[in-house]
Amino acid sequence: MKKLIICITTITLVYLTSCQKKPDVGGTATQKMSNEWWVKLYDPGGTELTDFGHIATYNTSANTNNQIWIDDQGEIWDFKIKVNADPSNLSFSANQAVSVVDQYNIKVTVTDGKIIENGGHSKNGVITDSIYMKIEFEDDPGTVYTIRGHARTRFAEDDYH
Repeated sequence: MKKLIICITTITLVYLTSCQKKPDVGGTATQKMSNEWWVKLYDPGGTELTDFGHIATYNTSANTNNQIWIDDQGEIWDFKIKVNADPSNLSFSANQAVSVVDQYNIKVTVTDGKIIENGGHSKNGVITDSIYMKIEFEDDPGTVYTIRGHARTRFAEDDYH
């Protein structure tokens, strides 16, 4: 009799816990600004300096809506900085943010940063968001570069490398 009660209790518990709805974890505070991007670097005169490189924008560990990371993953200039973000305007900026790349802790200033919904096209013509920013690096003071490009679609045929 004792074994039967244990067996029925176990089956009941398994049944009840398997039917529970999983909680909705939702998104991050900056999910509208978080993405992977294919971008190029341009000099102040508009001359293209790089092929497409891969960068990322994403939330900080604090998950607040007023800061995001910009991480070029060593493909443009080798920087990773926290910038001030305004998700309502899809804009961002930083004044001498210190890059956290090991052995290369330069200061970086970002102005006119913005994400434009449906403002870009992928390699194969898919409409994507675009990203734009003016950027100045401490190790090249006075030179304001432009970084601009479009969102990564995650389709292999739209990737550049």
